Amino acid sequence: MPHVPGLRSVYAKVGRLVYFGRMLDKIRLHAAGQLPADYVPNLGDEKFLTLDGRCCRFLGVRYADLRERALAGANDEEVLARAHAHGTPRSDEDCHIWNRFLLKLGWRDERSAVLPQRIIDAGLSGKPIETIVDHIEYDEGRDPVATKAWEGI
Repeated sequence: MPHVPGLRSVYAKVGRLVYFGRMLDKIRLHAAGQLPADYVPNLGDEKFLTLDGRCCRFLGVRYADLRERALAGANDEEVLARAHAHGTPRSDEDCHIWNRFLLKLGWRDERSAVLPQRIIDAGLSGKPIETIVDHIEYDEGRDPVATKAWEGI
């Protein structure tokens, strides 16, 4: 998958959370008809292993509620503030654990089995990809290893 204009890195934070802003980008891009078709099956919170679903469960909110707020014109911080106000309360430590958990998906866990094939299918063999997020970043034309993206978290 090439770079998708308007879709930020998984590492980009909104408030205390990685990935959240990317999920909102996908919501807005999809509504505008600008999200590549390959991304659409992973939208929402219905599939247990998707990043959207994991993020919604972590926050204790429904994807549909986030989508409604984002498409009503709320900015990222407003959508997140509402999620914090109406979802599961999260401490700084909880958010730190979420960030580190998400960034290590695919490394010695239940997602490890799918990662090697994804790397091959994307033509990324030989890249230092150890996690699902590494794969996403390389697949979209970013190099998280060269930039040491994890240091900003």
